[in-house]
Amino acid sequence: MSRLMSMTEPVPNPLEHLRTRLAAFRPGEVAHGTVAGFADGEVVVRLDSDGSGEPTGRIPRHLLSWTAFEDPAQAVAVGQRVTAEVQGAHGRGGRVVLSAKACEDEALYRHLRGARPGDVVTGTVAAVHPFGVFVRLDGAPPHPVHPGTGFVRVPDLTWAHVDHPADVVRPGQRVTGEVIGADSYQGEVVISLKALAEDPWDSLGLAVGDVVTGPVTKVVPFGVFVRVGEAAEGLVHVSDLGGRAVAEGQELTVRVLETDRVRRRIRLAAAG
Repeated sequence: MSRLMSMTEPVPNPLEHLRTRLAAFRPGEVAHGTVAGFADGEVVVRLDSDGSGEPTGRIPRHLLSWTAFEDPAQAVAVGQRVTAEVQGAHGRGGRVVLSAKACEDEALYRHLRGARPGDVVTGTVAAVHPFGVFVRLDGAPPHPVHPGTGFVRVPDLTWAHVDHPADVVRPGQRVTGEVIGADSYQGEVVISLKALAEDPWDSLGLAVGDVVTGPVTKVVPFGVFVRVGEAAEGLVHVSDLGGRAVAEGQELTVRVLETDRVRRRIRLAAAG
């Protein structure tokens, strides 16, 4: 009887076992292992949990190091111990994608792990670019590549529309912002200056039918945008301009047709 049962018991599926094991890895956790070799430009890592099985860890070259290199073998050697952050696990491919770069600078990694959404931080603007602003945060370690560990995306600078971040901040300026999150890929704490500023919609006080005058901020093929508050703009569709030709900077009197707080949109029509 026992022999019959042993013959009918399902044979363990190695692939399913591997998928189950890989599913235990969670993005953001730290894994340890040993460099086993190189394949297709990636570093192959035998994770400590792999045991004597096939190595499952893979470090893509762009996640290997903050230091520039031509070949991954210049950055790590076979047999070297590595500590890396899990980016994702792919059961079908039988691999765990790792970032050694995330853990390369221990002080920076501790700083990123300690940043919590909602924290208020202060720092000095280190560089201003069209894509955003780098901030040298107080008490933060230096970044291995960027001029600061804090980063403000353009939409998080201010409630007002801006053409360039330089219109809002300048290098050397002291700023205070709220932490949105930590980005281990870039090694940055993403912060928002806008989050700590009063939302102009709270004091806008516009209602349907109100007539106001403001400057034309932008002319587009489908109409014009008019500033109707400190940091609020509304659209006058070309069909609501009454055939008028207007230019940027021109004062225009408009009537409020619709306000949408959720989508932060105001629809206007030329008045008078």
